[in-house]
Amino acid sequence: MLRGRTVVVGVSGGIAAYKACELVRWLKAEGASVVVVMTQAATEFVGPLTFETLSGNPVVRGLWGSQRATFDLPQHSARKVRGNVEHVDLAEAADVVVIAPATADLMARLVHGEAPDALTALALASRAPLVICPAMDLEMWRHASTRENVNVLRARGAILVGPESGPLASGLEGAGRLASLEAIGAAVAGAAQRRVSMEGLRVVVGAGRTEEPLDPVRVLTNRSSGKMGSALAAAARDRGAAVTLVAGAMSVEPPLGVTWVPVGTARDMETAMGLHGGRADVIVMAAAVADYRPARARAGKIARGSGALTLELEPNPDILAGLGARRRAGQVLVGFALETAPGLARARQKLRAKGVDLMVLNHPKDGLGGETNRVTLVEASRGRKLPELSKREVAEIILDRVLELRRTSRRAQARPRAKKR
Repeated sequence: MLRGRTVVVGVSGGIAAYKACELVRWLKAEGASVVVVMTQAATEFVGPLTFETLSGNPVVRGLWGSQRATFDLPQHSARKVRGNVEHVDLAEAADVVVIAPATADLMARLVHGEAPDALTALALASRAPLVICPAMDLEMWRHASTRENVNVLRARGAILVGPESGPLASGLEGAGRLASLEAIGAAVAGAAQRRVSMEGLRVVVGAGRTEEPLDPVRVLTNRSSGKMGSALAAAARDRGAAVTLVAGAMSVEPPLGVTWVPVGTARDMETAMGLHGGRADVIVMAAAVADYRPARARAGKIARGSGALTLELEPNPDILAGLGARRRAGQVLVGFALETAPGLARARQKLRAKGVDLMVLNHPKDGLGGETNRVTLVEASRGRKLPELSKREVAEIILDRVLELRRTSRRAQARPRAKKR
């Protein structure tokens, strides 16, 4: 499953470090090229020579490694190893980085971007999928700080595997055991496949909130943060897609590595989405677009008066419906529906009326401005309600379904038509 892939295995200083030996052996059997990176504490549990023998590559143990180290890697990875800065070269060469075991201390350092050793520095420098396999004692896993760190790592796109429950080295029993080899292996294989799952595809994401001017200093807008759209753009980028992010005002910075097209009003967004969406393979419209705009924006600031102020509003264009009307064959179109009640019926009605493949239904209290979201994926004949997840996790599930829809559409197009008699 991993033939031709480069997997960096990070080993931190926990008693479960010995189990990483079997992980390295399994990865090699699946065809992966493996490089092990150890913290100094990890070498107290397993000698580097063991990992060198199992992986067939030098073990990286510090920031001041030998520049003469030669790694046996696939060609696409080997050309990124220039022999200048070892941990940076390997960060660029990796198709997947898996840390097993990941101690509470290591996860805390990852959350805060600390990089005092080769493993944390590599994790900070790599754009590869990061699979984290926690292993620690029961109360360390239960501690509020550990739980918060896990949530932060998930929100940033890390894949958490385990821990499992059972007897622990301390003599206690409960959650804290390193996940099984089968679970870790499946996560690594899935991450490797996901990383290239959108290579060659052009993805356009609409995000953020539009702002409709009342006068030179005031606007009509909404509370959307743009976090969901940014998560979708980052997830598609990390799958190998060429991503264009058409974004109104956002409370977050646009992700690196995408083409950012800033817009202001709904009409600006309509123009930009039409321009970039026409060439896209996938369009995800996650922007919160103002339904109405002032019929006339004042040239000067509206002065405070003693009475009520009446505003005349006129409708904005329905951007999603326009994209649906102009979509080309094979293009997958995803919309978002922010509803109160009855949400599911309204989302399905919008799905049909706007000509989209997938409508993502959410409620204002479930994700507007926050770090998590609780959504329902609505299609013509099915609906899938997701639990509360980080916005990055929601983005990954949406993109998984987008790829399934693409495959279904392509199979339908390739199916031979019955000849008319």
